Amino acid sequence: MEVSSEQVFQALYETVYMVSVSLVFATVIGLPLGILLVVTRKGHILENLAIFSALNPVINVLRSVPFIILLVAIIPFTRLVVGTSIGTTAAIVPLVIYTGPYIARLVENSLLEINPGIIEAAEAMGATPLQIIFRFLIPETLGSLILSITTATIGLIGATAMAGAVGGGGIGDLAITYGYQRFSTITIVATVIILVVLVQGIQSLGNVFARKIRRN
Repeated sequence: MEVSSEQVFQALYETVYMVSVSLVFATVIGLPLGILLVVTRKGHILENLAIFSALNPVINVLRSVPFIILLVAIIPFTRLVVGTSIGTTAAIVPLVIYTGPYIARLVENSLLEINPGIIEAAEAMGATPLQIIFRFLIPETLGSLILSITTATIGLIGATAMAGAVGGGGIGDLAITYGYQRFSTITIVATVIILVVLVQGIQSLGNVFARKIRRN
């Protein structure tokens, strides 16, 4: 049984839905965490070793767990949040938990690239810590942050494909159900092409936006 075009479009919609919703929530979580990891470290504008020492290992632990294991491990939590552990919406919960710490690290790396002289100049002008964060740190690294979010988005696409292995829906579910289990080479090739085109499109879009930001 070959897969129909309607099934392909439905799977693509489910993948886009999972990626977009998960990315929004993961960014809302990861961006503040990444900023906190930078500003609370020793010698920075809001030095607080207690907060830094608490956040750093937690993020390391979450990042070290493979997504397919995390997906299964937090099934009770997923069921608590959305009422079920199966389906496209249910897959968003582990996707957010998986991607949030990843974005936090990417944001941290971007902010750490800033020349310390910029922060010193901001402090010399009497800027408060919040002003330094929102008027100097974030604007200075906006191009890099866009590329970081682009990288996280591509990682999310790969994770949604794994979510298909446990009934999460999307392109990954289509590839496993119709391609692998029913030995349909055409379906496998088609899903691979769709994922490659999707990833290339997102990467190109991210590069364009980052380039425009850096030129301004």
